[in-house]
Amino acid sequence: MKFTTLLASAAVALGLGAAAYADGHEKTKVGFVYVGPIGDGGWTYEHDKGRLAVEEALGDKVDTVYVENVAEGPDSERVMTQMALDGADLIFTTSFGYMDPTINVAAKFPNVKFEHATGYKRADNVSTYSARFYEGRAIQGHIAGKMTKSNIIGYIGSYPIPEVIRGINSAFIHARKANPDVQFKIVWAYTWFDPAKEADAAKVLIEQGADVVLQHTDSTAPQAAAQEAGNVVTFGQASDMGQYAPFPRVSSIIDDWAPYYIARTQAVIDGTWESTDTWDGIGAGMVGIGEISDAVPADVKAEALALKASLADGSYHAFTGPLNKQDGSAFLADGEVADDGTLAGMNFYVEGIEGDIPQ
Repeated sequence: MKFTTLLASAAVALGLGAAAYADGHEKTKVGFVYVGPIGDGGWTYEHDKGRLAVEEALGDKVDTVYVENVAEGPDSERVMTQMALDGADLIFTTSFGYMDPTINVAAKFPNVKFEHATGYKRADNVSTYSARFYEGRAIQGHIAGKMTKSNIIGYIGSYPIPEVIRGINSAFIHARKANPDVQFKIVWAYTWFDPAKEADAAKVLIEQGADVVLQHTDSTAPQAAAQEAGNVVTFGQASDMGQYAPFPRVSSIIDDWAPYYIARTQAVIDGTWESTDTWDGIGAGMVGIGEISDAVPADVKAEALALKASLADGSYHAFTGPLNKQDGSAFLADGEVADDGTLAGMNFYVEGIEGDIPQ
């Protein structure tokens, strides 16, 4: 979508002037900036479900607006600026590449609150939030390791940032625990949402012998490619993608942003909002595990659910030693658990993964 169209959409979506309660009080205006379309079936779809949950929970206290298909970079900065100019009190910016634009716009609008998903830069009026997706990847890895017959698992990466690298490592660690003969083949799509590229990546991996494909991209195109190929297992990404269940999609990682969005909006309404950093996982409910279908053997399903329970209650951490880095150097000693700082900046593969991380 060209930026002129984006601004036109923003102007229509945002409107002019301040909305008000029935009793005359001004509503809290909440904006959402999306990297993909709300109908992507994955990442943006779940963020927009969170927006709709804010409307349902807070009713006439809020007025929500959104702009979809906003490219990371200068376009996003212009869209955020327009939202602030049009009276937004709180703006959620929902992609990693929006980090610097969010910081830049926040500096110009100190009275507007900003919430940036998956980034690490904060300010007095900028909070950050993310989910521990790597916990879900551990469960996917276990199921994948048990279900592969070729011992080749494919992984579609979006961009080589720590969030994605963590997921690859977590999936591989647990696939190898389940099946020591597993190999990972990784294709980088360099996009969050591009169904054609995602489908091509899936087809390349299947041609290379992968009979399980995991993805860290947002569309259902890899599911469709796997369905067409036949006996290829997949997992929903960010959303359930249940239309492909019980096969090829045998489970999923589901991002549940609604409770966070409601709480943070309520904090703005109450005047209690403060800049914070939130990183929650399965235990807090921000990461959900979609129903494990009957295509997964009963014993494997039971093992996966036990792993989910141990991750949720904190009795097990997905990055627990002994683990080495790809070059054989020590990463974690026996029983040692990775700290959040290391995980947040993860820029290396664990031992056993072949290939280099693109720079």
